[in-house]
Amino acid sequence: MKVTTDEQAFGALKKLALEANLDLTGAKVRRSSSRFCLGVEHGDYNGTELFGVGTDRFIWMAYKPNGTNTMRLYSGNFPDDGVVKFELGNVPAPRSAEIADTWARFAYGVDYVLRREGLPLTKGMDAVLIGNIPGGGMSRSASLTLNLILSVLDVNGLAAPDMMEVVDLAQKVENDYIGSPCGKLDQIMIAFSKAGMGTHYKPADRSIDYVPLGAGAKDFRIMVMDTGTVRPGLEKSTYKVRRAECEELVQKAKQAGFEITCLADIRDDALFEKIKAYFVKDVPHLVARMDYIYHAQKRFYEMMDAWKAGDIETVGRIFRQDGIGLRDDYVISGPELETMCDIVRTVPGVLGERMLGGGDKGAAGALVLADSAEAAKQAVDIAYPRSRPAFADKYAVHTCKVVDGIKLFENVL
Repeated sequence: MKVTTDEQAFGALKKLALEANLDLTGAKVRRSSSRFCLGVEHGDYNGTELFGVGTDRFIWMAYKPNGTNTMRLYSGNFPDDGVVKFELGNVPAPRSAEIADTWARFAYGVDYVLRREGLPLTKGMDAVLIGNIPGGGMSRSASLTLNLILSVLDVNGLAAPDMMEVVDLAQKVENDYIGSPCGKLDQIMIAFSKAGMGTHYKPADRSIDYVPLGAGAKDFRIMVMDTGTVRPGLEKSTYKVRRAECEELVQKAKQAGFEITCLADIRDDALFEKIKAYFVKDVPHLVARMDYIYHAQKRFYEMMDAWKAGDIETVGRIFRQDGIGLRDDYVISGPELETMCDIVRTVPGVLGERMLGGGDKGAAGALVLADSAEAAKQAVDIAYPRSRPAFADKYAVHTCKVVDGIKLFENVL
């Protein structure tokens, strides 16, 4: 069931409710976006500042109290799972084999974490969901988790905490219940995103600033190129390995007398060179991870100045440099992702390209001048099926708008 607009989603939700035999007449619909990270990819768990946008690929969820203590949920994206049904407070154990391969682990995790954190859940709900977020690189899991948390709180008459606290709860669902070692980048970029604006997060004081995108710049587009590959959760991917490697280097550096708490603390050349010289012979792969974060963090501030100045060409150049670092130093990309990047890099007007998200598989992204967007798509349509025939009928190219991250609709069903 393919949807691209709110109106199509509302119609799909009505059909899904009938399929699931759930009465959702008068239900609210919460829409949560995807996200596009502009910097620093993989910086959140390393302590860097972050910048990104919400993008117009969504999860729509219609929900309504059902007068019981039971949750009943049905996903149009996973119809074979049927109606997921469970009593509040009665969910599988965290990180258990029972939840490993079902989308319902996010609903279970929301119940588990909210109750553990002292939020009294007594009212169940009926809900149906449909989404068009690609399965890797645009934060489908964070979008779903935020949507579920806000909706469950609403049904139970609980005022939503400060949005940054909601972000914390969403991260705990993935970290503590599912076992995914994600940081907060995805949740922040969705929860706080505003149409036409870039979201700048500063971890030092957990503050959010907004930067108008493209003020005075040439007209550009954000493109997402879904490779058609299926990426497992972060808990099963190279993401988990890279995070552990970064934490390992920080611990080694602290034991050697370097006063750092995360890789983002390495800000000046002298400290970087000292740590590099100390470890490069014994653990060169860990030093390579540091090298990416160090230089990406330096490029971040140049990128922010470029956004504010409307210098989209510099933004694109930095986006491309980050991609090379992710490929060569962080070693978190994948062959299909790099094929996408190689293809669009040949198109005049493509300013920069790189892999997105957790890595290995999923989607790549590009910043493209508006006049070149169609040519970039055509290049992918011609070259990608030839290069990757196994995914010829699975890939997709999305030209995205920058949107509000969370939106609530009433009186639409």
